[in-house]
Amino acid sequence: MSGDAFCHHLALATVRDGQRLELVADEAERRVIAERLGLLALDRLEAAVTLSCGGQEVRASGRLRAMVSQACVATGEPVPAEVDVPLALLFRPDPGSAPDEEVELSEEDCDVVFHDGREIDLGQALADELALSLDPYPRSARADDALRDAGVLSEVEAGPFAALAALKGK
Repeated sequence: MSGDAFCHHLALATVRDGQRLELVADEAERRVIAERLGLLALDRLEAAVTLSCGGQEVRASGRLRAMVSQACVATGEPVPAEVDVPLALLFRPDPGSAPDEEVELSEEDCDVVFHDGREIDLGQALADELALSLDPYPRSARADDALRDAGVLSEVEAGPFAALAALKGK
């Protein structure tokens, strides 16, 4: 994510090992993040984080909590959800790879956030973690009925064994 939705810049020179932070997004910040993530509402976004540092690398661990409302993929109705996930981020200097160079990431690298060597933006990293924690296909209680009315087959009806079951009756 880019922009200043939920910035919390920390100069690397001021980060202390064991430093604890409580970040809470205000209403304006939540509104911008909700719009960017396509949420109907973002009623709460907060994190409790402990930092540990070693040279140019900073680890942030803790919890991210949020209250969101997403649109149901079938009906558009609001689907409220609570996000409560552990955080384990590693801020590391940008390797400055060439644009055409292919980079392979291991599973450990997936929670790496690159920084410019001067500061990290913990707020933006938290907003990105929220985006990754959202249900990609939220469904309301009426979703199955709406899909059936639209002619969409259920997983059972469209599965490979449904065709065999239809043949059994013939």
